[in-house]
Amino acid sequence: MIRFRLNELEIEYTGHPGLTLMEYLRSIELFSVKYGCDTGSCGSCSVLVDNNVYNSCMILVESLHGKLIETLEYLDKKGEIDELKESFLDKGAIQCGYCSPGMLISLVALFRINNQPDESEIRDTLAGNLCRCTGYVKPVEAAQL
Repeated sequence: MIRFRLNELEIEYTGHPGLTLMEYLRSIELFSVKYGCDTGSCGSCSVLVDNNVYNSCMILVESLHGKLIETLEYLDKKGEIDELKESFLDKGAIQCGYCSPGMLISLVALFRINNQPDESEIRDTLAGNLCRCTGYVKPVEAAQL
């Protein structure tokens, strides 16, 4: 049995070995975790695991014993992304929106360790999130709160 904390819930997982965290999260209707590349290169399935950004398509549920996983739904419920979300909307940083959850997750991880990052740090943080619409200009502007 694998035990981990997902958002506010204690999870006891005894399911299929080899299931990825992304597959598990989507099966319980946490859809901020997007299915993108399935190779860990686009960032659309990003989550926080013990305050670090991980691509959930690359993590097996069986490796999560004792870990804390946070999704965008939880961060939104807690109000942790309110200011950042408003800034993304105000700056027009959300176009198709597919990469936005992963970008927000990555930026939350950055803001938790540095609440005044410079443009270079923001760009480095967003480097793991593939975006084909925005050219990263507006998301970087939006993250400069």
